[in-house]
Amino acid sequence: MRITLLTILLVLGCLISAQAAVELALDGQPPEKISEVYLREGVSFLALDDVLPPLGVGGSWDAVDHVYRILTPRGTAVISPGSHFLKIGGRFVPLKIKPRFIDSRLRVSEDFITRHLPDLIGQRVFYRNLDPQSAVEKRSGSALDRLFSFLLRKKKSVDEPVLRAVAIDPGHGGQDPGSLGEGGVTEKTVTLAVAQSLEKIIKMRLGIPIYLSRDDDYSLTVEERLKPATQPDVDALLLLHAQAAPDYKPQGIHLYVRRTEALPGQTVQTDDKDSLRLAKKIETALRNAGLNVYPISEAPLLPLGHGDLPTVLIEMGYLTNPADRMLLQGEEGQMKVANALFSGLKEFAKGRK
Repeated sequence: MRITLLTILLVLGCLISAQAAVELALDGQPPEKISEVYLREGVSFLALDDVLPPLGVGGSWDAVDHVYRILTPRGTAVISPGSHFLKIGGRFVPLKIKPRFIDSRLRVSEDFITRHLPDLIGQRVFYRNLDPQSAVEKRSGSALDRLFSFLLRKKKSVDEPVLRAVAIDPGHGGQDPGSLGEGGVTEKTVTLAVAQSLEKIIKMRLGIPIYLSRDDDYSLTVEERLKPATQPDVDALLLLHAQAAPDYKPQGIHLYVRRTEALPGQTVQTDDKDSLRLAKKIETALRNAGLNVYPISEAPLLPLGHGDLPTVLIEMGYLTNPADRMLLQGEEGQMKVANALFSGLKEFAKGRK
């Protein structure tokens, strides 16, 4: 069975890391082909530097402020890697998929191109994905979703401990730095630091196995990030991230659990109360540590996956906010966050209350 699963993972890895191609133009104009399209977790990403010229739009990366400024008829729009928002004037527009640095270029999703750019430039945009496989992967995500559903389904007897082992995924790594903050602080660095601090605390105080998706600065496929959760004794999965915003004001920690409603063409597979219970324990511990925490939210299927393994995605703060950045880039602050996460896990381990 394990050999079969590894074979499936390798095949899916090839599909997800493959390049596609798209055609892009203002509506009614001859389309231009963009071949540098990266697939990540079933989503196509394109470099803004490639997307804007065919649309007659200017823009550039600001290496000092770590933002990308897009010059539009409505004014200057600002986005940043790892941010869930686009800023235009004094208004913040939510983004479904965060911009990402991939191979040293800021890239945006198809959703940003087809939904937000037409609104910004006041014209219709022609967009066509020339790779049918990537289009199918993007629309349904069915193969990857089924893989998550199968691998994240825990199996143990009722008399076993609630928490036998923990899997931790420090977000990003390698050529993907994630969100950026002033002074060169990166999401990939702070997530790994907190993960390693948390790993040490759990080993010392609980004496249970810890599985990290990465232990250094290197890139991972989605399957490699999933691998720790496939260990038979894992009873909780923590996904560690940090984020950014177009300005310095947003601050605080966000906790995400799986959505409970069905996706199109699917049914909800489990009653995933344990993820919410774990998130609530972590939320309480973070608040008790004096940290600012937003109410728990539900997130799309990826990267949380389907199944009933207790899973929480933790956006540990905004690297664009001075206070959050100071917390996350210093050893004392990293230990503060790690200790709070441990306290939440320890309370979760006490039982179903």
